Amino acid sequence: MRRVTTRSKEATHERIVETAARAIRRSGYDGTSVADIMKEAGLTHGGFYAHFLSREAMLAEAADRAGAEAVALSTHIAATAPPDEALQCMVRAYLSKEHLENAEMGCPVAALGSEMPRQAPEVRKAATRRIKEMIDVIARQSPDWGQPGAHQQALVTAATMVGTMVMARAVDDPKLSDALLEAALDHLAPA
Repeated sequence: MRRVTTRSKEATHERIVETAARAIRRSGYDGTSVADIMKEAGLTHGGFYAHFLSREAMLAEAADRAGAEAVALSTHIAATAPPDEALQCMVRAYLSKEHLENAEMGCPVAALGSEMPRQAPEVRKAATRRIKEMIDVIARQSPDWGQPGAHQQALVTAATMVGTMVMARAVDDPKLSDALLEAALDHLAPA
């Protein structure tokens, strides 16, 4: 009986973290309340503290989950693309209309980057770890992987991708949003 209860608690915990990972990307850290997450997960607010010591602990797990999902998607894209096209495929997927329009399922850095400096240390630590992983995934796709400039180029590529997505989402002019995506694509992944 205890094992079933433990599995049930673990499944509920996972559901809360999954819900929170989507919610923070959709509404931001400050726009995401414990009550809203618990309601969206189909649970009562009172059950929250059976799973987390604090809101910040939940946000740290949510940031980690959102980052892990982004890294896993990029890794999958790279693994399924022809080796000489892996980086371009990753860039095209990241700078796509689909990613632009689906922040809650996309890159947490593009969705939350400007809020990150004001978050608790454990939230920032989780995000930083996943950002480093994303940069590493990009660097490994470089034809110069292993050479001195590959990591620096990956830093520039990641920053350009994230910055482009932030700006493309920020503007209220669809033509400008499209132009931003197209310009970055032309620079990072020319056809």
